[in-house]
Amino acid sequence: MNIKNFIIVAIILAAAWFIYHKITAPDIKNLGSGGSTIVAFGDSLTYGYGAPRGEDFPSKLAKMTTRPVINLGVSGDRSVDGLARIDGVFEHNPYMVLIEFGGNDYMKQLPFEQTVSAMSKIVDEVQARGAIAAIVDTGGPFMGKYTKAYKKMAKEKGAVFVPAILDGIYTDPKLKSDAIHPNAAGYTIVAERIFKVIEKYM
Repeated sequence: MNIKNFIIVAIILAAAWFIYHKITAPDIKNLGSGGSTIVAFGDSLTYGYGAPRGEDFPSKLAKMTTRPVINLGVSGDRSVDGLARIDGVFEHNPYMVLIEFGGNDYMKQLPFEQTVSAMSKIVDEVQARGAIAAIVDTGGPFMGKYTKAYKKMAKEKGAVFVPAILDGIYTDPKLKSDAIHPNAAGYTIVAERIFKVIEKYM
């Protein structure tokens, strides 16, 4: 192959690579955010209920990334409660916000449409303030329609989607502190799953 043909082939391959990645890679809003921290914003799963202090997933995640990770989990919170305290997130200059709500909405029988609306508003607010929004899906029994809605929301809004953080943990007593919450070992797996998804955006 002469130089001219080599250059033509290289250009074609480069164009094909660009087009492929443009089509398949999600268009994440606020990449290159000027924030400095990762804020974990959620309910008892974020707080770390069922594990000793420092064994929650935000603490474990902080050891995997160079950015500080702030734990703003509140046990018992529903998505509407998160929306009500959203301003507190921005006191920490977030680069990325991990948004984890839905389990309590289901258990406390908050209307599904209200959950989706509140989550949508949280994502909008995070993005409007210049941070990357990451929707953290718990997965597990009974949460299928939440997973589907969150995945669609992430795609439409340009948010990161972290799927099924509790997959397999729900059914393994060695990884749980009670019927719902992980123990320290379970939260390690949760942190690893979240980091695997968000690492590319760091």
